Amino acid sequence: MSSVFTKIINGELPGRFVYRDDKVVAFLTIEPLAYGHTLVVPVEEVDKWTDLSPELWGHLNLVAQKVGQAIIEAFGSQRAGYIIAGFDVPHTHIHVFPTNAMGDYDFRKAMAMDATDPKLMDDAAEKIKAALASA
Repeated sequence: MSSVFTKIINGELPGRFVYRDDKVVAFLTIEPLAYGHTLVVPVEEVDKWTDLSPELWGHLNLVAQKVGQAIIEAFGSQRAGYIIAGFDVPHTHIHVFPTNAMGDYDFRKAMAMDATDPKLMDDAAEKIKAALASA
């Protein structure tokens, strides 16, 4: 059974992609901690990050770092947050999001999917893509 992320990667479900190569993709989460909250996901469906090959783990983190730098540039945040949780979807993913304080690292504060503004979500994706392109 394919994970929801595999379905997004394969185009079976919609996604706001900001990055894609043959090994890793990055797209906005539907329940963000802040606009710009991006998931960095290996194309290969591996449940636990500890089971990734060292090569894929390294590449995944390289992409997460690039996305984090783009998020800082695009949103003017002090930092890019980085979290691996891995309980909601059995497919490795890194949460990268704009943050200015430790209090931002609280999934209880995530916006519900139906509470996000689609225009602001689209704008956030475009800002990140533009920052990645200029890097």
